[in-house]
Formats: sequence, C-alpha cells, structure tokens
Amino acid sequence: MEVIPAIDLRGGNCVRLYQGDYAQETVYSDDPLETALRWVDMGATRLHIVDLDGARDGKPANLKAVERIASAVDVPLHLGGGIRDMDTARAAIDAGVSRIMLGTAAVEDSDLIGVMLGEFGAESVIVSVDAKDGRVALRGWTEGSSALATDLVADMAALGVVRFLYTDISRDGTLTEPNFEGVRALVSQGDIRLIAAAFAEGEPVEGEVAVITREQATEADYNLSPSRWVGQTDAVSQRPIKEIIAEMQRLDEEAREIEASMAQMLARLQ
Repeated sequence: MEVIPAIDLRGGNCVRLYQGDYAQETVYSDDPLETALRWVDMGATRLHIVDLDGARDGKPANLKAVERIASAVDVPLHLGGGIRDMDTARAAIDAGVSRIMLGTAAVEDSDLIGVMLGEFGAESVIVSVDAKDGRVALRGWTEGSSALATDLVADMAALGVVRFLYTDISRDGTLTEPNFEGVRALVSQGDIRLIAAAFAEGEPVEGEVAVITREQATEADYNLSPSRWVGQTDAVSQRPIKEIIAEMQRLDEEAREIEASMAQMLARLQ
C-alpha cells in the first residue's frame, strides 16, 4: 500500500473544495512549496498535485509553483488540471512532473490520449475518472457528461492506459469514506492500477493524504491486484506518513492471519 499526499492548488494556495464546488473552498496554506516539503519530511514517497484553476479554465495556472516543488523535492510528482494538448503535457513533463493526469481530454479526445501514450509511455499517463452518480464530470467538475465511468475506464484500458484515478465527486471534501462500489466497478474493467480517492476524519493539515485499508475494502476488492489501493483525504492526524503506512501494514497482516486461520478451519470441516 502507498500513501500519496495530494496538494490541490487554486490561486497559488493549497485548498480543499467541498464536493468540487469552487464556491465552497477551504484554504489550508498559501505556500505550496512549504506544504510539499513538509509532506516529504513526513515520509511521502510521491506527491499528487491538482491545478484546480487549470481544470476549470482549460490551461494550467500554477505550473510555476509545480516547477518549484519539482526542483526542491526528490520524489515523483503527479499533475492534473487543464492538460488537454501536447504542448501543455510537454510543459508539465519539462517542469519535472513524472506522471500527467487527464480527465476532460480522455472523454473528448481519445486520439490525444493515444498520442500521449506513444510519446510519454503508459507509466507516465493517468486518466482521471471524476464521477457523480456513475457519470463522468468535465472541466474541473463544472460540467456533466453522458459518459459512464465504467465505459471510460474500459475504453481507455483498451487504448493502452494502465493507470487511473477515481474520485466520487459527491464524497470529495466531505471527510467520509470512499465509494467502494464505484471502485469495484472500475477495477473490474481490466488489468489496471487504480488510485482511489478516500477521505478520513482528523485534524486539518495543509494538503491531503491517501489511505485505503484492507479492512475498508472487501476481500474481493483487495484480491483484484495489481490495482493499487491508495487515495486521498483532506484532513488527517499529523502523524508521520511512515507511521500510518506501518499501521496499515499491521492491520493487513492481521487480516491475512485471520483469513489463513479461517481457511484451515474450513479445511478441517470438509
């Protein structure tokens, strides 16, 4: 399991939107670089950055901040928000981003996704599936579409995409659990690696962090590897990420031991 802190940028600040509503914004920090450095100091092995201005307006507006982060940290960066043409994608890669995330472009221009896969490789492209009631939202969640999230994943997987990010918009910023039914539906579409946005309660910190545990996912979900169970939350206790990972691994080991014991008991009964 991997814990991936996420930094949502709007107007140069680190923010959280409630259910994707730009009118319901909480500002956690006015210093994205300091926030990124703090997450890395807490043990983050990669950072997930979303340019909310870019997502809504169609062109990244916080690329300079991303470039400063990339030059100051030694962990890989994901970047999404307004990447809808090759020039913008190349600018993000040149800024130091290791993986670009595309949402609107994946729905409206599948040929572009194919070109990006050819130039950057499947490991550098993430398709972001932002959905409400099972249908994909566009342009920073400000517009709806008729596209089903499951169909989008299936189509993109057939194109060669292997990495996806899934967010249930109705849960975003609400500090509740992820939509596990939605996650199950998407990972069943193919041999993919999924970043599942999750939310947990705790003391607010700048940025967001991701955790999905084996206890939260059903056995059927968890056994759908190679999908990766990570996600993001707007508020967590200020414990080092390494401690959170260690606790999740302990819970996972305990769950495996219970499963093994139950399997032995069933074998004796047969």
